[in-house]
Amino acid sequence: MSLFKRKPTFENLTDENLVLQSLGGDQQAFCEIVVRYQNLLCSIAFSSIGDIKHSEDIAQEAFVEAWKKLESLRDPEKLKSWLCGILRFKVSHHKRKTMSQNEVQDISDEALSKVELEALEKEAINEQEQALLWTTLSKMEETYREPLVLFYREGQSIERVAQELELSKDTVKQRLSRGRKLLKEAMSTFVEDALANSKPSIAFTVGVMTLISSISPPAKAAIIGAGAYKTGALSKFAWFISILAPLAGIISSFFSLRATLDQSRTPNERTNAYKTVASFFVSAIIYTLIMFTLIELASGGNNKSMYIFLANATVFTFIASYFLLVKRMLSKLPALRAQERIAFPHLFTAINDAKDNKSKTFISEQHLFGIPLIHIQFGTPELNDSAAIGWIAGGSKAYGLLFAWGGFAVAPISVGIISVGILSVGAVSIGLLALGTVAMGLIGFGASAIAYKAYASLSSLGWESAFSNGFSYAIHGAIGPIALAEDVNNEAANDWVNLALFSQSYTLMLAIICILVIVPAVWYATKVRQRMKR
Repeated sequence: MSLFKRKPTFENLTDENLVLQSLGGDQQAFCEIVVRYQNLLCSIAFSSIGDIKHSEDIAQEAFVEAWKKLESLRDPEKLKSWLCGILRFKVSHHKRKTMSQNEVQDISDEALSKVELEALEKEAINEQEQALLWTTLSKMEETYREPLVLFYREGQSIERVAQELELSKDTVKQRLSRGRKLLKEAMSTFVEDALANSKPSIAFTVGVMTLISSISPPAKAAIIGAGAYKTGALSKFAWFISILAPLAGIISSFFSLRATLDQSRTPNERTNAYKTVASFFVSAIIYTLIMFTLIELASGGNNKSMYIFLANATVFTFIASYFLLVKRMLSKLPALRAQERIAFPHLFTAINDAKDNKSKTFISEQHLFGIPLIHIQFGTPELNDSAAIGWIAGGSKAYGLLFAWGGFAVAPISVGIISVGILSVGAVSIGLLALGTVAMGLIGFGASAIAYKAYASLSSLGWESAFSNGFSYAIHGAIGPIALAEDVNNEAANDWVNLALFSQSYTLMLAIICILVIVPAVWYATKVRQRMKR
């Protein structure tokens, strides 16, 4: 199944079938449940509390609760009434909580005089009334609007209105009658349009699916057809992977630092190791803080284009900083080692520290087309050392015909601080399928993604489509809280993004990240300790 195909549809499936597939952990099936009933739940919530934002928040909570407790639904055919029951309970809880908060607020407001409280309340009400009043009146012709406004402001006196506007009484009566009719029509249209525009969009579905992405429902021991839904073991695996993936970079960095310290021989080299790791971490933290700040500032809805520009500028700055840091690291390591050999010769007397010691590098005897099958560098790079080159390669700079791992890695499957390949994983990854902090390529998954189809948590810049929980910008379709494209947060955008299939592939992408980031780092650190630690 390809990300470039349109999303598979579930419209013909019954509620019972959708529930059974969802019980197996199929988030794509549950996504259809959300789409099918989100308008119903949001409408019930809105009609109870009268606030669009809070009603959607409550409806989202109801869907998340349904995902968690799906196994308690004894009769899947009664899915709709079961969801409504959860929703009504959430609404009741919200009302009780609101009443409790209001009581606390009332107590805290006792210090204010009654006159001050009434003034504050009146001011807030007036602002809302004025906005609603003008929204309605502005749709009327001025010929009818002026007499109507004057009539109610002049004590409902037709004579006074006629005198002020220099009109006859009959004309005023005619215009007032027409004005009242227009006012009713305008108010009716306003309410109808407001209700129609307030229905939940695809962004609501995205929010629910994001919330449940790391939550696995209990799986029933039943089989519906051939492979109708996943097993409970797979659901537990998905939960484990979703927890492990965010920690993969930290785990890998720890083992990389340990390997670098095992390679170091002088205090200066150890200090440089700590500074190098710290510089990468600080850059990542600054990038993350700026992105979260921009998302918070942009959430008000103003200057959307400007904030999207600033977000992407931050991403490109992060990319540039990592290229510069990697370049500095690769040039400084051998230069520092050469200086330390001269300054502290007594610290390099061990056999393992000789420049030509074979334990510093492993090159397999087996070659294919003149290229070693495996070439791994375990020691600190020396001046004039070449990069590791093999079918499988590892080192500060590694070029592999199949797989490469290192500070700068290039291979069909590459893992590194900066990685380039068909499948690439790294802090900055470039590839057909790129996974990383910043992922660039045909399809990109990351904290930020720049790709033909971009999927990210903070910002996505896509040619065809973009999805993120922050900024999303694309030519055709974009989904996200702050999004720009031809189609934004609607069904057409959902088709461009192929959100259901992304949700289905998410666990696989996280598993790939965990395996490719953690396993080579642990193996490399272990081998370095065995060969180079003194």
